[in-house]
Amino acid sequence: MSARSSAPRAGRPRDRQIDAAVLDAALAVLDESGYAGLRIEEVARRAGTTKPAIYRRWPGRPHLVLAALAARLGTVRAPDTGCTLCDLNEGINVFIAAFHRIRPDVLGSLLADCSADPGLRSTFMATLFDPPRAAVAEMLDRAVARGDLRADIDRSLVLDMLGSLVHYRALFGHAPNGPAEVERAVEALLHGIATDYPALLEHSRRPAAHAAAHPHA
Repeated sequence: MSARSSAPRAGRPRDRQIDAAVLDAALAVLDESGYAGLRIEEVARRAGTTKPAIYRRWPGRPHLVLAALAARLGTVRAPDTGCTLCDLNEGINVFIAAFHRIRPDVLGSLLADCSADPGLRSTFMATLFDPPRAAVAEMLDRAVARGDLRADIDRSLVLDMLGSLVHYRALFGHAPNGPAEVERAVEALLHGIATDYPALLEHSRRPAAHAAAHPHA
């Protein structure tokens, strides 16, 4: 047998157009029917493909939904204006806006499906919760470096307190989560961890600080 004939055949390359069509279809069904109502048959029909083709790419419904949500949310970067109050307000509002693109009934059901599988739970956290936490951590570190926040803050605790505004309300949908709520929460927190809160407030009210925070306004 020749070396050529004995060499293993390469697998058929994955069709990225099918990937994109399936993710788009999954998001459409998710928006219309929620997580509980998402059926792979319907996703396949809308994407113009087959259930086996979907399962070759994503072994189950939670895997597919996590991939679809990751595609929708994309990469969100935290602002860096030099104004701690502006950054935290705008940064958290960016993440809230991202979660508003997910039906309120999706997160709880998806988390329940992922909880029993450590790998899936890790993917859930990496897709939906770790990115905003890392971005807020970056904002806090910059504020500490500028001297705006106390150097002895419990960083993990502060992250959880800020993150809970996004995650808890996004998960349960029990209370509004708009700009006014974010501003009150950030101000309440900064009263305790800022080196000079009145100075931060004054900085945030200066026209130059506002223009830097809203360059495209």
